[in-house]
Amino acid sequence: MPPEPRPTPSSDVAERALADLVTELDRCVDELMQARARAESLLRQRRSRRPWLEIVTTESRPLIVERISTVLASLAAAGHTWRREQAAALQAEGISINRIAALFGVTRQRISALLKD
Repeated sequence: MPPEPRPTPSSDVAERALADLVTELDRCVDELMQARARAESLLRQRRSRRPWLEIVTTESRPLIVERISTVLASLAAAGHTWRREQAAALQAEGISINRIAALFGVTRQRISALLKD
């Protein structure tokens, strides 16, 4: 059985990006669970015939929509970093840009742009 390849510096960066993504996913799950709990509370208030204006004006910050927006932005950033570092690690292992593009389901041009970031 051949020895396993040693990680290259770019794959170490990719590993860190993946670990950061896992951390961010955990944080986002927590944020979304808080948003869900808040949404359930608002739904109970509304079903008890409380007026929308009263519900909205007494809701504390961050609002549900603010939590969701924050989660989407942070996941987009962490996902982009992970994708870029993963592509760089694959390229460092000798994988062609065309093959990486096929693996990611994007164009060759998109991978080239990603690797230039």
